[in-house]
Amino acid sequence: MNNIKLYTIGFTKKTAETFFNKLKTAGVKRVIDIRLNNVSQLAGFAKKEDLKYFLNVICDIDYVHIPELAPTKAILDDYRKKKGDLAIYEQQFLALMQNRKMAEKLSPDTFHQGCLLCSEDTPERCHRRLVAEYLKDKWENIEIKHLV
Repeated sequence: MNNIKLYTIGFTKKTAETFFNKLKTAGVKRVIDIRLNNVSQLAGFAKKEDLKYFLNVICDIDYVHIPELAPTKAILDDYRKKKGDLAIYEQQFLALMQNRKMAEKLSPDTFHQGCLLCSEDTPERCHRRLVAEYLKDKWENIEIKHLV
């Protein structure tokens, strides 16, 4: 595969209309859910089974959940609940990706025209940006576009 187009999106602070239109307009073929918990009552239209249904019916987009691309609960709690340092969070998360050998376990084909999904509204402080950059570093031929 020559060049992988990889998108990222968060559902927080977006209406369902905005969320699904952004995916459809970008030409996304698969949403790759990288949340640790994808069934939260706070997720609204983005709960796993609802999201899978809506993506298929509204946009003809596939859905896959890869929780191994999420931070551990401990890493997430240290950062969010204890107001941890972003640089430390990023180091811990990237070390986790290395230890899990995610680039070796995953197929680049899964990510072409795929969109990494998390809850954060923007990518700057979200692990979806780190996953995209990690994969780009390992596979090199990735073009990243954040849908905000």
